[in-house]
Amino acid sequence: MARVAGVDLLKNKRLDIGLRYIYGIGPAISHEIIKELSLNPSKRIRDLTEEEVNTINNFITKNLKVEGDLKREIQSNIRRLIEIGSYRGLRHRRNLPVRGQRSKTNARTKRGKRKTVGAGRVPTLNKKN
Repeated sequence: MARVAGVDLLKNKRLDIGLRYIYGIGPAISHEIIKELSLNPSKRIRDLTEEEVNTINNFITKNLKVEGDLKREIQSNIRRLIEIGSYRGLRHRRNLPVRGQRSKTNARTKRGKRKTVGAGRVPTLNKKN
C-alpha cells in the first residue's frame, strides 16, 4: 500500500483514481499531477516504484494544500464568516444551506429528519356549575 500525503492508497486502484482518495484532490487535480510528473494514469498503485511514490508525495507537499491543512483552512474561513456576522455566517450558525438553496421544502440533509407537528389540543375549561 502506497502512503501519499498521510493517506494509504488502495493497491488495486488505478493511479488517477487512487489519488482521489486524498482529501482535496479530485479528478482535475489528479490528472494535473499525473501530467506534470509524466506518469501513466492507468498504472496500478501496487506497481508504482518507491521513487514514483516519493515524487508524487513531494509534488503534493510543495504545490497543494490537502488533508488536515485544507480542512483547517476551511474551518477557519467558516469561523471568520460567523464572527463577522455575515449572512453566510448566520446560515452556517443555524445549520441551514449557505449557497441560496431552497429550504422550505428541501434541504433535508442540512435540517435533519422531518418532525411532524400535529394540530395541537384545545384546552378545555373545567366549569363547575
